[in-house]
Amino acid sequence: MRLRLFLLVVLVHSSFERDVYHKAWRGGASELVEEEQEPSFWHREARAAIEAREARQRESHGVARNVIMFLGDGMSVPTLAAARTLMGQRQGRTGEEAQLSFETFPSVGLAKTYCVDAQVADSACSATSYLCGSKANYGTIGVTPAVSRSHCSSALDPRHHVHSIAAWALQAGKDAGIVTTTRVTHASPAGTYAHTAERDWESDADLTAACARAGPDYTQRDIAAQLVHNYPGNQFKVILGGGRREFLPNDHVDEEGSIGRREDGRNLIEEWQIDKQLRNVSHQYAWNRDQLMNLLPSPPEYLMGLFEASHMQYHMQANENTEPTLAELTEVAIKSLSRNENGFFLFVEGGRIDHAHHDNYPQLALDETIQLSEAVARAAELLPEDETLLVVTADHAHVMALNGYTARGGDILGPAGQLGDDGVPYMTLSYTNGPGFRPHVAHGVREDLTKYNYDAVEFRYAAEVPLSSETHGGDDVAVFARGPHHHMFTGLYEQSQLPHLMAYAGCFGDGKTVCE
Repeated sequence: MRLRLFLLVVLVHSSFERDVYHKAWRGGASELVEEEQEPSFWHREARAAIEAREARQRESHGVARNVIMFLGDGMSVPTLAAARTLMGQRQGRTGEEAQLSFETFPSVGLAKTYCVDAQVADSACSATSYLCGSKANYGTIGVTPAVSRSHCSSALDPRHHVHSIAAWALQAGKDAGIVTTTRVTHASPAGTYAHTAERDWESDADLTAACARAGPDYTQRDIAAQLVHNYPGNQFKVILGGGRREFLPNDHVDEEGSIGRREDGRNLIEEWQIDKQLRNVSHQYAWNRDQLMNLLPSPPEYLMGLFEASHMQYHMQANENTEPTLAELTEVAIKSLSRNENGFFLFVEGGRIDHAHHDNYPQLALDETIQLSEAVARAAELLPEDETLLVVTADHAHVMALNGYTARGGDILGPAGQLGDDGVPYMTLSYTNGPGFRPHVAHGVREDLTKYNYDAVEFRYAAEVPLSSETHGGDDVAVFARGPHHHMFTGLYEQSQLPHLMAYAGCFGDGKTVCE
């Protein structure tokens, strides 16, 4: 009798244990989309997707005259899922079924993001990887792993330099340019033109302080000076983003009242203009949106636009009169570069996704992701698919999680669909670390974040581990491709393969030998 009673208890207990990870969850809100109730809806959706893939596969050959690489800095896979949901909810839908523009691309792959000396990448070593085709050490740009971070002399050796796909394109007779919402001297865009042992050497003020012990013989140029005076940066037809302060002397006040940082007294914006005058080429410098958009009908041969002293403003907080959107920057760049009959390479970065995640501001991060989607859509509208390769990816991940058992259509920025075991709500989006950490209020009970205005763009979401700045994640990142040879971007591969794949599609750089 006791044995039978024991077995009964075990069986009952086991039946509960089998569902311990999904307890009390039975779904919800399934009535929101009536047509989804029928399996035939999903069968039709799958058939349409198969037919689209077959059509795109047949059209995937040819040569990419133009190549545009779009980078969402820190655009992890959970960021994509949350951003598409937010976009759909802003349009009055449940949201989960929405697609960012590039999520409709026919080919998708995954890239591994580690550095030579680091399990989790930063934007410098990863830029060297996806732009120069070679992995590097954490914090270094455009150099081989023989260069350790902040080593003042080792980065000077040309044997330690690796060159970007932008340089490969220029050597093939194409034009090249960069667009970013960060400083144009920041780690990601610098990967197209700089060779440096330290990503933070954006102006000479940074370089002098870092290399003071190296003696008077070091000749490492800061990143801003390399952009203006070194190859390939001095050949870029388009340079658009933020970062005026890195180009101006520290006694100079710019158009918006900010002071430059340079200690050498040089005005690199003027030096850029003088260089173009000496070469007798048309050129224009712009610092606000109106100036830029006035150039849209007929851009000059060379265009530099620096719209902020540091990074450009977040889209949700931007002054629309002075701050162009990423889509507008992309359109101007394409209009300018399209005049070259040999085509072009363009690097476009939505760089502030990363910054918002570092501050545990998911609403800003998701909105910046949506802005990148709009820029990609603009490029797709302007350029024919049969001669333009569009590649969209990220440099590294972040540690934001999309979690809980929220009903379909639940506010992606709101609380999850259940309480924690402490009886307190938790948010659908949260971070494993960062400044959003909050100590438990009493006896292990968390603070209830729903009592605050979590719709505020700078509301910090919960983090598990206290850090002044949230960290990157070591996840693989998604790669989306459309255009000639898009099928080459499927599978799982090293991030350093990306520029080689793009050059292969365009028959330049290393890819030229394959086409001959």
